Amino acid sequence: MTCKTVGAECVYPDQPKRIFVSEKEWKDLRARAEAADSTPTPSGSMLHPLPTDDADGNEDAWWWQNREILILSRSGEHQYVGSSASTYMATQINPASRGNVAFDVSPLHHANLALRREHNPLLPPLPPFDTAKRWYAAQFVNVGSIISFIQPKYFDERLAEVYSRSPDTSSREDCLLYCQVLLILAFGQMYSINEWAGDEGPPGFKYFQAALKLLPDIHEDGSVLFVEVLGLTAYFMQILNRRDAAFLYIGLAVRMAVSLGLHQEVTSSDMNAIELEHRRRVWWSAYSMDRILCVKSGNPISIHDEDIDLAWPSPLPELDLDSAQPKVLSHYSQLSKVLGKIGQDIYRKRHKSGTTLLTSVQSIMHDLEMWLKDLPPELKLDFTSLHHKIPRTAVSIFLHYYQCINMTGRPLLLRVCQKRLEDLAAGTASATWQEGLSSNIVHIVSNSIAAARTATTVMDAAAKQNQLATYGFMDGEHAFSAALVLVMANVAFPHNERDNTSMVQALSVLKGMAEKGNEYIRARHALLLSLRSALSCQANGRSTPVTSQGRPRKGYASSGMGFEDSVSFALESETPRPTFQQFQDLSFNFTVEDNDAFWDEFSGDAQIGMDSEWIESAFQHEDVA
Repeated sequence: MTCKTVGAECVYPDQPKRIFVSEKEWKDLRARAEAADSTPTPSGSMLHPLPTDDADGNEDAWWWQNREILILSRSGEHQYVGSSASTYMATQINPASRGNVAFDVSPLHHANLALRREHNPLLPPLPPFDTAKRWYAAQFVNVGSIISFIQPKYFDERLAEVYSRSPDTSSREDCLLYCQVLLILAFGQMYSINEWAGDEGPPGFKYFQAALKLLPDIHEDGSVLFVEVLGLTAYFMQILNRRDAAFLYIGLAVRMAVSLGLHQEVTSSDMNAIELEHRRRVWWSAYSMDRILCVKSGNPISIHDEDIDLAWPSPLPELDLDSAQPKVLSHYSQLSKVLGKIGQDIYRKRHKSGTTLLTSVQSIMHDLEMWLKDLPPELKLDFTSLHHKIPRTAVSIFLHYYQCINMTGRPLLLRVCQKRLEDLAAGTASATWQEGLSSNIVHIVSNSIAAARTATTVMDAAAKQNQLATYGFMDGEHAFSAALVLVMANVAFPHNERDNTSMVQALSVLKGMAEKGNEYIRARHALLLSLRSALSCQANGRSTPVTSQGRPRKGYASSGMGFEDSVSFALESETPRPTFQQFQDLSFNFTVEDNDAFWDEFSGDAQIGMDSEWIESAFQHEDVA
């Protein structure tokens, strides 16, 4: 009124908003602020500490708190790590490493300049025509059957054209054609040479390097062929452990596919059955890879299932020499759909109660159970005769399946292991890890461990038949993930001969890949051993890994035998490895009613994932005894 009387404009001063909190909360926040001011934060350290118990002994639910971290790259940029990225794992399972997390992903090949495009690229000499066809067959068995970015019919035609003339670099379609063939040659050489000692990158790198130099700019018109090329580029980037580049390229592939309408059924009469089926296969391939790369790196998926209206791939005589191939792509993509659901419903940052989490887990496990029941007999793996020749496609499918089970249970497994390690260190651990847990939580944690055991059995059998790809991203990821779960279980839980034998077997698979020339896996294997040793010391206060009862684990000597040496010793001295029947104990039976308190407590721990650089990040600058 005063302002109106004098003809002045009313100006209201900004007043700080007041938020009323309890005295206990105020004291806690003040203590944290003083601690933060007095303690310098190392580069790349965690943004949030682990939760602590309050004075009343009630643990804060922190599922939707502290869900991500920023880590510092070598270029000085901060990079986001989401809740389903395994970079977060070491900061949770080994809190002592939180101050030393630094972003250094150790690419499989460090030649950044070699990947930059030239205006007039010189293409590498092409292999003999018959060799090129053999390489295509090698990549088709390992990749092409589950990620279908080019059919055999089309490749034969394009290969003949590439061998008949030089590319017209002024033509976008010509560049794409040559780019795709070079990418296939890169994959083919990589999967054909399972051991490598060269210093110019992994097998196939020179063809990948040449393909990048022919890749058209993204602002040019999109095409189905362009989507295929972007998808292949993304996958090879992931093999090189260039995670962010892979994420960007697969995102471009999916968005270009959406812009072309590949995610929708087409009723236009100007497309024949071959074209329509080709579009479906390209879409589901890009979709599947997007789900895998996004969830494994902790990033959001590129498109929601509600926006997709497309049939699954199906056999077509005009395209397929083997009717099983599109079935493989279809069922593999269905698993990728479940994986996307895992990322959305379990790991995505949003407030969720323990009851909702239980419902999500039950739904996911039901989907996986139905998937297995619906799997055609010709795609199933005969686990009773793994010593005989096993189909590589079945290996790929079942490793993906067990990874989904593993991923579903890992938040609960992590929390159970953390609590168990705390109790072991305090001397208050119960005789069994199951004590005090609901039957549902026991089922889920047990399933995660059983899936890791079974995946290890499959990979060990495949490795003995030279069917495990030394440089394949998926094989390395599956091997690492299974070994990780088994190491956690063996450190935190009472000694179990079956789990211990499986852990040794899983580490042996990783070691075999490392010894064939994969430096990336070599680092993961060595650092996994370090993590195992560090956690054992944390739980027991000893320099020699021991069981929860305080006895040295079988295979270890008190004379100072290192853990890596003990693995080789255990492989020679352990009893015969268990048969598969001893591993096949997954349970899909959940209790409808459960104690909400259990799930509210555990609903704060979906902060782990599957991206394999987490261990290196945790131990990059730390000397772990």
